[in-house]
Amino acid sequence: MSGYVAGDARAFERLFARLAPRVHGFFLRSFRDSSVADDLLQVTFMKVHRAREQYDKGLKIAPWLFAVAARVRVDELRKRMRLPEDADEEALALADQQAPRDPPPDTDLQDAVRAALERLPESQRVVIHLHRYEGMTFPEIAQVLKTTAGAVKLRAFRGYETLRKELKGVLAP
Repeated sequence: MSGYVAGDARAFERLFARLAPRVHGFFLRSFRDSSVADDLLQVTFMKVHRAREQYDKGLKIAPWLFAVAARVRVDELRKRMRLPEDADEEALALADQQAPRDPPPDTDLQDAVRAALERLPESQRVVIHLHRYEGMTFPEIAQVLKTTAGAVKLRAFRGYETLRKELKGVLAP
């Protein structure tokens, strides 16, 4: 990122090649639509481009970039849930908890895990994605989502607990 900030266009290409698949996966897990994930990926990297001068060289690039992606995600969720512009992660979590969930389908293990993840409220799913798939700590996730570490831990606990309950019959005969 430092090279990109300094004007090295190839540095951006390397940055994009390294992080775009992870950011795309982040959006894909949230919205379950590849075209939406594609669009939001582009929006994210446009915002990164515009904000490149504000990048703090002392920060790790992945959490900084995922913070940008998380803001893009929240903006999209606000539009979809028809929430006011000032709605934060807590308001999204509350609205999402009230959304109806589909019943579990009969599938094999991998599909069962994927389906169980998709049935989680978005607020829990995003925390689990950042924790399990991106390897972020709870304090890093809190920074990315602009919430408290306690709120992140609670969402993770509830999400993992729901997954354990839903997958109990699938994982253990």
